[in-house]
Amino acid sequence: MEQDELAKKITQLRKEAGRTQTQLAQDAGLTTSMLNQIEKGKATPSIQSLKSIAKALDTPVFTFLMEQHDASELIVRKEERKQMMIDGIHYELVSPDFTSTLVTAIMRLSAGAASSDSPLSHRGEEVAFVMQGPIELTLEGTTHILQAGDSVKIPPFAEHMYRNHSQAEVSILFSVTPPAF
Repeated sequence: MEQDELAKKITQLRKEAGRTQTQLAQDAGLTTSMLNQIEKGKATPSIQSLKSIAKALDTPVFTFLMEQHDASELIVRKEERKQMMIDGIHYELVSPDFTSTLVTAIMRLSAGAASSDSPLSHRGEEVAFVMQGPIELTLEGTTHILQAGDSVKIPPFAEHMYRNHSQAEVSILFSVTPPAF
């Protein structure tokens, strides 16, 4: 990361936290003058200073080192979505890719199809929204019928599966963090 980008990131996080340079400098064990120089890009903070600033802002150190993204890399046009078939189930990736800690996709189940042969679990936390239903959800041994517009939060390691008993395709928009397919 360029020094100017680091300076801007520190300034941005400080302002978002509603802190003055004097307040942050004091909490980070730096002089106000040094923090001012860092924020202007005229001084490069040591790793220890970065750790102290991060701690004072209650943010992970890696936040300062993350590269900025080009907005065009973050936008996924409908016609450009990645399509996947996994065990006969059609998935459409809504997220740009799998490099993030959060992935969002649309799962389409044809008439009579199920997401798996039996309920499965994964380490990710999941939130699902039924776009087209109804769909049967088995969650921790209990069966629920979800209609279009219904949603569910599935905790990590909770056994679950979806089954389409209707005569039409159903679709579910879901997000998982961390990604687990």
